[in-house]
Formats: sequence, structure tokens, C-alpha cells
Amino acid sequence: MKVKNALVKSVCYVKVYTICPAVLHSYSHQRSLANACYHSVQNLSSSSLLPKNLKIKIYRTTILPVVLYGCETWSLTLREERGIRVFENRVPRRIFGTKRDEVTGEWRKLHNEELNDLYTTPNIVRVIK
Repeated sequence: MKVKNALVKSVCYVKVYTICPAVLHSYSHQRSLANACYHSVQNLSSSSLLPKNLKIKIYRTTILPVVLYGCETWSLTLREERGIRVFENRVPRRIFGTKRDEVTGEWRKLHNEELNDLYTTPNIVRVIK
């Protein structure tokens, strides 16, 4: 098999050493790993038995490193940046739960501004850039 005028003895060699490292550090691969990590600790983040500061420590030590692994090689589109922001707000929203609306008396999700007031952390998109 010829690849750019060079003779390659095995296709397996090309797959293992050339293609996989690029794929392993790609944004989409890390996003799927981060989602799997999030779903594995999802019950802990919504549990009423654990204090909120412990839930935040679990998020910072287990989920964020998975999200940020290999991020120095990413070039993100605006759509991917938005997806990261959505993911970034998902976990604190689960940790801090819902809030009763003062006007209507109904339960509602926390808005992004309320999440930022409760949980101050550097923006993941800024950390990546």
C-alpha cells in the first residue's frame, strides 16, 4: 500500500500510530467520554445525602479532567463552544437543584446567572483557549 509516495507494510500500523492519537484527543471523543463520566456520577450529584461542597469536589476531580484532557490541541467552532457551555452548566444545575419561583410559586430550573452566583468557577471555554 502506498501513502504519499511511501511504502507502508501494514495498514494496522497506519491505524494505530497515525489515526488513533488524533482521534483520541479530539473534541467529540472527549465530549462522549465526559458524558459517560457525568452519567456515572449522576446519582451522586442529585443525592440529598451528600453535601454540596462534596458534590462540587467530585465534579472538579472526576468530570472536569475528562472534559479538559487534550484540550490544548482543539480548535473549537462556535457550536462546539456552546456545547461545552451547556455541559458546563448541566452538572451545577443538577447539584444545586431547582428553585421555587417567587411570583408563580412553581418549581423551575436555575438560570445561568443564578448558577454563576452559586458556583464560581473559571469558564471551561476560557480554560481551553
